[in-house]
Amino acid sequence: MIDFEQFALEPRILAGVKSMGFTEPTPIQAEAIPHVLKGRDVLGLAQTGTGKTAAFILPILQRLSRGPLNRVRALILAPTRELAEQIHQVTVELSRNTKVRSVTIYGGVSKSPQVAALRQGVEIVVACPGRLLDLYGEGVVNLSHIEVLVLDEADRMCDMGFLPDIRRILRLLPTQRQTLFFSATMPAEIRALADDLLHQPVTVQIGAIAPVKSVSHVLYPVPRALKAKLALALLEHTATGRVLIFTRTKYRARNLARDLERRGYRAVALQGNMSQNQRQHALDGFRDGKYDILVATDIAARGIDVTDITHVINFDMPDTVDAYTHRIGRTGRVDAKGEAFTFIEADDEPLVRQVERVLGKPIERRFLEGLSA
Repeated sequence: MIDFEQFALEPRILAGVKSMGFTEPTPIQAEAIPHVLKGRDVLGLAQTGTGKTAAFILPILQRLSRGPLNRVRALILAPTRELAEQIHQVTVELSRNTKVRSVTIYGGVSKSPQVAALRQGVEIVVACPGRLLDLYGEGVVNLSHIEVLVLDEADRMCDMGFLPDIRRILRLLPTQRQTLFFSATMPAEIRALADDLLHQPVTVQIGAIAPVKSVSHVLYPVPRALKAKLALALLEHTATGRVLIFTRTKYRARNLARDLERRGYRAVALQGNMSQNQRQHALDGFRDGKYDILVATDIAARGIDVTDITHVINFDMPDTVDAYTHRIGRTGRVDAKGEAFTFIEADDEPLVRQVERVLGKPIERRFLEGLSA
């Protein structure tokens, strides 16, 4: 059996691995960690839930355990506050027996604690691009000693319009560095960015692009006006654990969560108009079991790390096949089975055909009496 001992990590780092309950590496960890330890640039294609965070954090900790402390030597860029916090929490757990320290930097909250942490001295910065550039402009963060740059969920950063900010940040970094680039999907603009950034990279592809095989897919043709009733009917007649419902708009996420709550469900919304404290409360409540149903928009949901989601419901069909793949990758994680229910309108048929081509087979269509298109 492959285990973490094979990587010859420092005992203090291995102790962090054991404290998190990791016993054997996931496929992306097994493939990527040796290359990262050797200092190679890596292009990682992997879906959410494959263990990619530890695949880059463990080698970074190994590198930073040698050399100077109290200066920023590793920069990890993430598209959302939630993903930045998730990466930071994994870093804190894995580094608990070392002297390496991490800080998150993102907007929507006070700068003061972030500035204070940077002034006390940290080795790892996990940042969203906008706030990082703000603090750099104020002379608070020094990027001249960066040895490792990680771009995580690069496809979503591009979707969210961060590409100009990313290019500005790149100009502030030393050209001699190791770069690790992770993305669930590889559209043309992301491929171009990877080609610009990476030097003779090793490509590690784990279950990327195609949807995970442990998820079953069902389509429900339904008029838009009946979607909320269909969601209620499915929840009433389906044995579910944790359920993640995706809507296209913040308005729908808020209204659907409110309607479910009125019907007695432990539901909460996660959408971009909420404050950071509200978003964190929703995420923590869903993760800890206070809420059984999270109704989210795509951007707000980036960085959700909950392993026991049994069902994903696409209240609205996403815009692309890649977005569909990423959404349904939130269920059926590790060895668990999951179900993906997608509500479709007539306009969604072209995208449905694209998803079916990727899956290699037609998706089952189901109809509920009185709730069908």
